[in-house]
Amino acid sequence: MTKPILAAILSCKGTSLTDEEKKLFSEYNPLGISLFSRNIQSQQQVKNLVNEIKETINRDSILIAIDEEGGRVCRLEKIKKRQYASAEALGKVDTKYSKYHAYLIASDMRELGININYAPVIDKKIIPQNKVLERRCFSENISKIIECGRNMATAYIEMGICPCIKHIPGHFSSLIDPHLSLPESSLKQEELYAEINYLRKFNKFPLGMSSHILLKNIDKINPTTQSPKVVNEIVRKYLGFDGFILSDAIDMHALSGNVTERMEKSLNAGIDAICYCSGKIEDLTEICKTKRFLTEKSLIRFAKIEKVIHNKPKKIDLSKIQVCYENALKESFNEKYSYDATEVLHQMLKKGENL
Repeated sequence: MTKPILAAILSCKGTSLTDEEKKLFSEYNPLGISLFSRNIQSQQQVKNLVNEIKETINRDSILIAIDEEGGRVCRLEKIKKRQYASAEALGKVDTKYSKYHAYLIASDMRELGININYAPVIDKKIIPQNKVLERRCFSENISKIIECGRNMATAYIEMGICPCIKHIPGHFSSLIDPHLSLPESSLKQEELYAEINYLRKFNKFPLGMSSHILLKNIDKINPTTQSPKVVNEIVRKYLGFDGFILSDAIDMHALSGNVTERMEKSLNAGIDAICYCSGKIEDLTEICKTKRFLTEKSLIRFAKIEKVIHNKPKKIDLSKIQVCYENALKESFNEKYSYDATEVLHQMLKKGENL
């Protein structure tokens, strides 16, 4: 009998699995594991950790995921072989470089055994820009976002890496960081539809990530991730997104309640699986004990992801691509960043702050 898959991409505390983590992951069969800076020390250590995860869960289709956008969101910073430009820098050059960007990152990820990248970001650049999205958006120009985003996502697929389109339906003009508090938008339905219409161009990709924002004129109570109306009427019906929907991290302070309440509300709204990032064994245990497994519909959507991660990578001349990429973007490699929201949240939790 096939073991059910827990509707969660979980996380681990350090650079190898603890005995408690092994026991939980082995017993409850999570969809996958996300890796963060705290999990990364060296090339060989990451390979060992990935192998350890795969051996522990012991399933053919385990998702090993990471945020490797380029620019300031670079979880492989300690061990990367080359520099990667920000989405904003990519939005200023020919759109072919978005494809080159994905080819290069994908080759690094494949070498480590990672098969999911939480990229590309397809939020629209606005002024003033929410600091959580600073330099992470391709452009304010919709055509540029579509071209860069589709090029990047398609290139990842060609390399056997499943892209995760984010964030759906977006963050709009809010200046609040969802890692720290709940953003809000007062867009009316017709205004919202006009803002997000371009996202239809991404509705056939296999994986997308929800945004945590309160659309006050759509659902006065529930953030998008936990709103049946937003998930079903806007994301599924209006946008026509038929891929797998993963929540943004449920440990963000945009959501309220304990970890199981956050998970239950998200899954009950129609999200296919939740993402939990902080690696706290107490939370991991509570999530596993919910025994919320992938539904039949979610398994059908998951099959599209499985197909991608089992793709034979496209044969390309990476050395030639790297030279072209660096020549076009090397001036952007020295961009300075002062804010990393994920790491800010991790530091808050490390100091003892609970969800």
